[in-house]
Amino acid sequence: MKFLKKLSIMLVTGLTAFTLTAQNISFADAVAGETVVTFGQDLSAADKQSLMNEMKVDDKVKQVSVTNQEEHTYLGKYLSKAVIGNRALSSAKITLTDSGKGIAVKTNNITSISPAMYANAAITAGVKDADIYVTAPFKVSGTAALTGIIKAFEKATGQKIDENKKQVANEEMVRTQDIAEKTGITGDKAAQFINKVKEEIATQKPKTVEEYKNIIVNISNQFNINLDQATIDNLVQFSQNFSSLNIDWGAISNQLDKLRGDISKVLSSDEAKGFLDSILEWIANIFRSIADFFSSIFK
Repeated sequence: MKFLKKLSIMLVTGLTAFTLTAQNISFADAVAGETVVTFGQDLSAADKQSLMNEMKVDDKVKQVSVTNQEEHTYLGKYLSKAVIGNRALSSAKITLTDSGKGIAVKTNNITSISPAMYANAAITAGVKDADIYVTAPFKVSGTAALTGIIKAFEKATGQKIDENKKQVANEEMVRTQDIAEKTGITGDKAAQFINKVKEEIATQKPKTVEEYKNIIVNISNQFNINLDQATIDNLVQFSQNFSSLNIDWGAISNQLDKLRGDISKVLSSDEAKGFLDSILEWIANIFRSIADFFSSIFK
């Protein structure tokens, strides 16, 4: 019996090692210090040069362009054409860091999207271990910048991010911004609220629209936020979309735990800690189930 228990432990350990190895292989092309800059395609030559000076890069830096059409592709389901506009102006610089260092976000001339919002949405998409700087030549909402961040991360790592994750990440950012604007709370508190919603989805695994709605309403009461019916409906849709993703919960918890800079203070609240605790408990339960399964086979 002792032998069988040892065997089950060895199998679980082997599975864990394989999973971690697979994750490392998938980002084998990522090199710490790799920098990519993304520019809105409609920037003037003078504005582009000014932003390059601001970001302290030269013409030799890797560059990608974001078009207005791409902005409409990823935001058109959630924002009107008038809100998205007809020019791509937001720009960003992303620099890969050492594995396990986490994400740091800073912004300039961005009026509606907080660093915490960018960080949350980027992590949902699969961005990891990077310094991110979002800027524009003048004041802009910043809603379209996430498209550039993700595109730059793909260029830097050589890895393609799943299109569904891109869509849900953009939806998350829009919904977070919408909550802040409609309720008058800060963008940081709205980001905390969304994290709590994701936490409860991960732990409760709702199946029906009513179950999703109950989670959202209960959390809004905890945060003392009054949501109108349209916002609740939008959050239900986002929650269902988020739940449908094949999310690596271990990677998300790791990145949330290692947020750097001012956003680390924002998302290190009790709500965020509860989210991380629930994820770790979920992972532990999986491995306990695997161990129990092999133990029952070899009894």
